[in-house]
Amino acid sequence: MAAQSGDDYQLLDSGNMRRLERIGPYLLVRPSLQAIWQPRRIDSDWERADGLYERSSNEDGGRWKFARKVNREFEVLYGDLQFHIKLTNFGHLGLFAEQLENWNWMRDAIRARLARTNHRNLHVLNLFGYTGGSTLACSQAGAHCVHLDAARGVVDWARKNAELSGLQERPIRWLVDDAMKFVQREERRGHTYQAIILDPPTFGRGPKGEVFKIENDLVPLLQACRSLLAPDALFVLYSCHTPGFTPITMRNQLDIVTSGRKGTIEAGEMTVPEEQADATRARQLPSGVYARWLAAE
Repeated sequence: MAAQSGDDYQLLDSGNMRRLERIGPYLLVRPSLQAIWQPRRIDSDWERADGLYERSSNEDGGRWKFARKVNREFEVLYGDLQFHIKLTNFGHLGLFAEQLENWNWMRDAIRARLARTNHRNLHVLNLFGYTGGSTLACSQAGAHCVHLDAARGVVDWARKNAELSGLQERPIRWLVDDAMKFVQREERRGHTYQAIILDPPTFGRGPKGEVFKIENDLVPLLQACRSLLAPDALFVLYSCHTPGFTPITMRNQLDIVTSGRKGTIEAGEMTVPEEQADATRARQLPSGVYARWLAAE
């Protein structure tokens, strides 16, 4: 799905394992390991970039090289949400453009359910919530949200995005916690949710040093999430950026959570389209995979 009119983010070109992006007032070049093809734009278009990010083998991730004065923090509009952007030492910006289609899908599903149920409360749990795009999209649509991440700084970042998007007064619980421990506590408490979102990392650490390795911990987490789905559950969105995970893999894993429930699972690649005057020529830059279940209403 292409960026929406008025958005401050555009993927302009990709190739040679890099991508050229316009983000707010800047042109940036970042690595993109799957872009193993030739760029469409001429070299001079790439050379106009304000900033270039290069990875390194050090633990600090890498470094930015700037051709001119650049503010390392600024705000952008994307997908009807406002985001605080940071040019981090790991090359991340705090904006995950590949999630746009998922945000719109969740907003549509929530609004349709609320319209059918006379706006009865609908509760969403977002595990590994990062900078909050999915949480804010669901909140915009009228859901009550629980946003969880293991890093306090990232949760604070998500809260700032909520303020920028005018959602600071919405019912959102902001939690710094380990995903598995929280899900297990919720199961003991008997709490359930109408929707669950998760985008687990390949490797991560909880706030008390808990280790998450996707090959060891994903299946137990999905099994635990199954017990948190309410009888009137609406959807589960599971996305991932781990190399080797395919749409078929994701579909089979999501079935752990939703088997026996009426609804449909669809799976595919998350992509960011290049901006082209002729939309039929727009290339798609692969940026992870997703599987999502929607209840039969």
